[in-house]
Amino acid sequence: MRALLKRVTRAPGGRRGKWLVLAAWLIVAVALGPLAGKLGEVEDTSANAFLPRGAESARVNTELEKFRTDPVMPAVVVYTGEGAEAKAAADRTVFAQFVPAGEEISRPVPSDDGKALMIVVPLDTEDDLTGRIDELREIAGANAPPGVDIEVGGPAGSLTDQVAVFDGLDSTLLVATALVVAVLLLITYRSPILWLLPLLSVGFAAVLTQVTTYLLAKHAGLPVDPQSAGVLMVLVFGVGTDYALLLIARYREELHRHADRHEAMRIALGRSGPAILASAGTVAVGLACLAFADINSSRSLGLVGAIGVICGLLAMVTVLPALLVITGRWVFWPFVPRHGTPARKARTVWSRIGTAVARRPRWSWMMSVAATGVLALSAAGINLGLTQAEMFQDKPESVVAQERISAHYPSGASDPAKIVTSTSQAAEVRAAAATVDGVARVEKAADHTPDGELTTLSVVLADAPDSQAAKDTIDELRDAVHKVSGSGALVGGTTAQTLDTQRAADRDLTTVIPIVLLVVLGVLIWLLRALVAPLLLLATVVLSYFAALGASNLLFEHVLGFAGFDWSIPLMGFVFLVALGIDYNIFLMHRVKEEAAGIVLAATFAVFAGLPLVTTAQMGVLVGIGVLLDTFLVRTVLVPALALDLGRWFWWPGKLFHRSADRGGDAEGSPASPSARDRAHEPA
Repeated sequence: MRALLKRVTRAPGGRRGKWLVLAAWLIVAVALGPLAGKLGEVEDTSANAFLPRGAESARVNTELEKFRTDPVMPAVVVYTGEGAEAKAAADRTVFAQFVPAGEEISRPVPSDDGKALMIVVPLDTEDDLTGRIDELREIAGANAPPGVDIEVGGPAGSLTDQVAVFDGLDSTLLVATALVVAVLLLITYRSPILWLLPLLSVGFAAVLTQVTTYLLAKHAGLPVDPQSAGVLMVLVFGVGTDYALLLIARYREELHRHADRHEAMRIALGRSGPAILASAGTVAVGLACLAFADINSSRSLGLVGAIGVICGLLAMVTVLPALLVITGRWVFWPFVPRHGTPARKARTVWSRIGTAVARRPRWSWMMSVAATGVLALSAAGINLGLTQAEMFQDKPESVVAQERISAHYPSGASDPAKIVTSTSQAAEVRAAAATVDGVARVEKAADHTPDGELTTLSVVLADAPDSQAAKDTIDELRDAVHKVSGSGALVGGTTAQTLDTQRAADRDLTTVIPIVLLVVLGVLIWLLRALVAPLLLLATVVLSYFAALGASNLLFEHVLGFAGFDWSIPLMGFVFLVALGIDYNIFLMHRVKEEAAGIVLAATFAVFAGLPLVTTAQMGVLVGIGVLLDTFLVRTVLVPALALDLGRWFWWPGKLFHRSADRGGDAEGSPASPSARDRAHEPA
């Protein structure tokens, strides 16, 4: 392995190797670039892409595919106000052109109070669903009489509004990350040119990531959905620029020590490469643990994210070094690192912090634990679960439509539950469903499969589809229809999907988190050849996660006004922060300066906070806060203070523990000696 690493690090820094590396990446980008744009073609936007494996609601979706060749999803158009009848009748005639063969558009359904009309328009999910919703909204909004309000919602409208969140995400993220990296590099190195090289390298990594993801999704069954595709770019940009800043810092120091820039790069890569490789491997393995989750979207996020980290690593240790060596020292202009000059100031803010921690290590780590512990206590009262209206920072049209429906119809009228049962027992299942409290009515119309073996029934719930009362009704409905012998009845629909996802999220927390902790602990033990240090490092990462969760909860509740956390956030936030926290631990143990990189990673994830979907905003804020806490408190104060306070016992039972004992405990040169303490806080 070391021989392979040595050969890899020689190529980008070689006099001819740098050109070969750059040429290879250019060929890859030109030859495979067109495939990168096809990633959207393999994204799974079906309901099952976001549901747990084997859930009853997912099985219903699978069974519903047997009822027609082309699956359909209803859009619901709601009219309120005086004079809506004529507009609804006219629109219905135009809407008919979008209804697939074999389906029928409903007549305008009046509400019991006579103040609203509702039209259900079945749409083909394989025929540009979002485009069809846009057309329906344009038609409905055209020539609307004064005083008549029209909204298009229902399952199709809701899905369209959620997908719209991810439109343009890549370009937004690219611009935001470019600005963050440019500003930080200008502040750190005060160079107007250097910031271009990390961005160019990340661009190569993004192309390779999208191509790899597309090919694996198309030919190997890799699950990809809009959420994981969007987060994929966050990881590539965040982790890629993270590693770029670390490598550039090391290379810049070596330029002060060596006249030949090729030799400086080879040494910089040789010394920082193993740490970067171990870091990327740990993050990738941590994310891959999400493959054990039941929820398909979580599995997709983990597997796709691992691919992004690996591709980002490849770019940062190959094409970035080649670009840096090709451009030469002048790329750092106007502060060009000259051979023989000091690599850094004798006294910096970070060296002062290191000195203070070294003087009172026990007090330092106890105060750090107290500070993070106070924040962690705020996580005890978090509220889990968001309704459809609470999923968006600004109300989209589908949410307004649901509010209008709830005000004038049984709340579940726009999105009824679905029962799939054997046709021979359909009458008994219908009767059982009608007796359940919380069921407003069972629709008379029923649909049969072409062979007549299965029947689907629509059940209108009395409560809003995303309410707890509706979820309770689904449980009772399932109990009732499951008792009909020989029916094989299954209950699905949006409310059932929400219920199944909520319960699967609880199971995933108790399943995936222990796996992640065990895997990461094993990696740390292997890397550090010790037991105490890995256990303490893992404990600090968990503490940092709960502190970030508590701080985010305070921010969501008192500043941003979110009603609570989405069910998926605690698990995804845990996996991200544990993986990234261990990432920084590895750099710290290799004495790498990571404070600038931490800001970049936090700011990159914070881009999500501006997106209209609350789930993505919450994940961005949680990970951003967690990375900042990790960078400026846990890795800067807590971990070094623990290492200094424990001395050689921090490395028990590894070689450093016995080597320190042979030297006389905390004698000069041991991990806990004064000079070693000072060096432990020096940047690499």
